[in-house]
Amino acid sequence: MSNLKEILAQMRRNPQDVRFSDLCKVCDHFFGVPRRGGTSHRVYRTPWQGDPRVNIQNKKGKARAYQVKQVLKAIERLGLENGTER
Repeated sequence: MSNLKEILAQMRRNPQDVRFSDLCKVCDHFFGVPRRGGTSHRVYRTPWQGDPRVNIQNKKGKARAYQVKQVLKAIERLGLENGTER
C-alpha cells in the first residue's frame, strides 16, 4: 500500500490493522521528519501544543490503534487550521 489516499482510507476503516511503515509515510508527508530519533518512538512536530500528539511506535510491524486515531485527529486539525480538507 503505497498510495497516501489508500493508506488514509484504510486507517479510517480499520485503525487496528495499519502497518507501521504506512503510518510513517503518512506522518512524514503531513508533519515532516520526526524530531526525535534513536528511540522506539517517532515524535513529530505539530504547529500546536498538546493533543492530539503525533508520537508513534512500532509494535511487531504494526501501528498501535490509539496512535493511528491520534494521527487522524492531528491531520484533521491540521486541515482545519490551514483551511483545507485533507
